[in-house]
Amino acid sequence: MSTLREYLAQKKLAVLAREARDPATVEPKQLRARADAAGRSGIRRIRIRDFQILTDSEADYAGYDLGPASPELQLGVLGTCLTHVFLIHASKHDVPLDSIEVDISGHIDPRAGKPGFEDVPVNPQNIRYTVHLTSPADRATIDRLHDIVERACPILNLLQNPQVIEGTVELTASAAPTPALAA
Repeated sequence: MSTLREYLAQKKLAVLAREARDPATVEPKQLRARADAAGRSGIRRIRIRDFQILTDSEADYAGYDLGPASPELQLGVLGTCLTHVFLIHASKHDVPLDSIEVDISGHIDPRAGKPGFEDVPVNPQNIRYTVHLTSPADRATIDRLHDIVERACPILNLLQNPQVIEGTVELTASAAPTPALAA
């Protein structure tokens, strides 16, 4: 049976090979995703490369609960990114791990933006994570690893550091016009 420690040895070889590349020859990687909703169910499909992920709402939001809602998915993305960055740096720094699990929690308030709740944020709040590690490493080593991971995790840093996101809408007219939204 293969163990996480065996995987970390394999991961270290990949990490070292990747880091050995001349930075002058490496181009920034273009990331792309597409999301759509169509048909009677309203489920959303995320397409990334050759993969597809379904997202949906719970019944009280006219969903069928066929997948996680977008805020839940965001917490899961943070968890998987933290897990991966722990694996990268544990392998790179020879920190043995027998298991890793990341629990993420947060709150979202469905009253956000409604009368009397205009100041309530629409985004998830109070996001917290707990990493459960099984390792023979001492506490100081794990604390140093955690510090490295927090500096290196792209999704954690994306959520913690504000940035500009630009958006546009391209309209394709359909056959049957609908009434305009009220301001």
